[in-house]
Amino acid sequence: MSAKSDNPADPFKKALAEATRVLANDPDVSVSFSVDPSGMTDENMRLPQVSRRMTKAEVLLARGTADAYAMQRRYHDVGTHARYTPEGQLARDIYNALETARCEAVGARAMPGTAGNIDAKIATEAAKKGYGQIEEIADAPLSVAAGYLLRHLATGRALPEGADNVMDLWRGQIEAKAGTTLEGLEDCLTDQTAFARFARQIIADLGYGDQLGEDPDGEDEDQEDEASSEDDQDPDSTPSDDEDSEEDSDAAPEQSQEDAGDASEAQVTMDQMADAEMSEESDLPDGDAPLDPPPPAPVSDADPDYRVFSTQYDEEIRAEDLAEPIELERLRAYLDQQLEPLKGAVSRLANKLQRRLQAQQNRSWEFDREEGILDAGRLARVVANPTTPLSFKVEKDMEFRDTVVTLLLDNSGSMRGRPISIAAICADVLARTLERCDVKVEILGFTTRAWKGGQSREDWLNEGRPQQPGRLNDLRHIIYKSADAPWRRTRPNLGLMMKEGLLKENIDGEALEWAHRRMAVRPEARKILMVISDGAPVDDSTLSVNSANYLEKHLRDVIAMVEKKKLVELLAIGIGHDVTRYYDRAVTITDVEQLAGAITEQLAALFDSDPRARARVMGIARAS
Repeated sequence: MSAKSDNPADPFKKALAEATRVLANDPDVSVSFSVDPSGMTDENMRLPQVSRRMTKAEVLLARGTADAYAMQRRYHDVGTHARYTPEGQLARDIYNALETARCEAVGARAMPGTAGNIDAKIATEAAKKGYGQIEEIADAPLSVAAGYLLRHLATGRALPEGADNVMDLWRGQIEAKAGTTLEGLEDCLTDQTAFARFARQIIADLGYGDQLGEDPDGEDEDQEDEASSEDDQDPDSTPSDDEDSEEDSDAAPEQSQEDAGDASEAQVTMDQMADAEMSEESDLPDGDAPLDPPPPAPVSDADPDYRVFSTQYDEEIRAEDLAEPIELERLRAYLDQQLEPLKGAVSRLANKLQRRLQAQQNRSWEFDREEGILDAGRLARVVANPTTPLSFKVEKDMEFRDTVVTLLLDNSGSMRGRPISIAAICADVLARTLERCDVKVEILGFTTRAWKGGQSREDWLNEGRPQQPGRLNDLRHIIYKSADAPWRRTRPNLGLMMKEGLLKENIDGEALEWAHRRMAVRPEARKILMVISDGAPVDDSTLSVNSANYLEKHLRDVIAMVEKKKLVELLAIGIGHDVTRYYDRAVTITDVEQLAGAITEQLAALFDSDPRARARVMGIARAS
């Protein structure tokens, strides 16, 4: 008999899973709970984790997510949805949001209890994305607003705080352009096929009809017309003799050449033969055929489909070029003053790391030697069996691979204050410590040059807001300390993180790829890249005109590429944010005061020669 679980949340999870299967009308679907982002596949629903504390917010979010997925599974047909899906990204986002809102609205009418749960889910998502603070319509995603509006119209329920702000910003424009179409909502809400046509009309009304692609219903009509025209023709009819004679006369010289060729060359498809017969320019002049221009190089090695509207305003810049030397000294002094109480603790941890590194570099033992220092740990064998010979050990120098460590620091606005101060001082002390152990250290930072777009967004607006622009902000990648620069020369640079106005938004994927490229060309035998961040990639300008997970997907793609190539050992520390859902080797700290210890222990674990000790320090040891 299995032991009874002592987790008070388990009965709730079990009950919620059973209720979700009933609501979804799918008894076979698997329901799980995870700290990873929620999601649904053909066979599984992944719901938000519920901790032992079972806070009200956790319970409401889990129930709301479960009900939303259950309604989609019950009332949504994948084939119908795919048939009418638009081609363009923005049109597709609107179409998906409208269909999700339809399923939830139909469910709310049939099962009113689900409406309140889904409201809680919407409220949580709106608060997480800061919808309540949006003031400009350009910063509010149109697809989300359209989904909110349709849900409001279909259920008559007021939207949660934050979500109502996004809907109100767009409501006037949506109703002005698509108000007549919206009047037909009631007639198609429960018919997915009719609703898909309705959604496509809404998209056309909003001015994005060019993204719809071919009309699926129109294709059916064309096929019916072709079938009827074929039925009208005489089944015994053949192409006219005149047409055949003209084609034969045109093709005669070429056909004779083909007949004279090898039998293998005669094995061509009917399409190729028809092209040869109809072409009057099949014989090209002497010389090579003109070559098409090569396609532009992809912006990202990890994802060729990742797009950037403009790289013209991106910059990779040294810290000393962003401030005058006098200002850097002043900022460095301010940094030291802010963290004077912490420097002692950080220094002690750094000294501990240094001792471990130097011990590995300088000492190792060879056991079971015939002479040397008596191995006291193996004397028990001699006591148990006096005929056993004594065992000796010999100390030897241990080969220590030359190593470079890169610290990639998130310089986003959410790091402002104590987090960025502690990150700066930890990077500074570790650089000095590792340098004593002949380990080279590079310190990099990443942010953007402007809030909400900068010059890239201005160009995009001037060009008429083309669809699917990709990343829509100006990057700023900062080199605080290069790997070959001595610590004493770059010490003032870290004070730049205290500069007012430096910290803005964070596009982690491109920053990680940038740091990886810098490390890949280094000559050291071992390369370690540590990322310190406090959140997922966020850039309001980019996310307002692309899919909601656009930057997050690219970050995952870059991480997968780095780990697959294995040129660099990648690890991460999340400050108040669970980065373990992105990085395989990562820890999350809840208090910024823990950062110094986390960095030190992470690096110590990598340098530790004992795999079990390494696993223990990394927090990933498993019971044997």
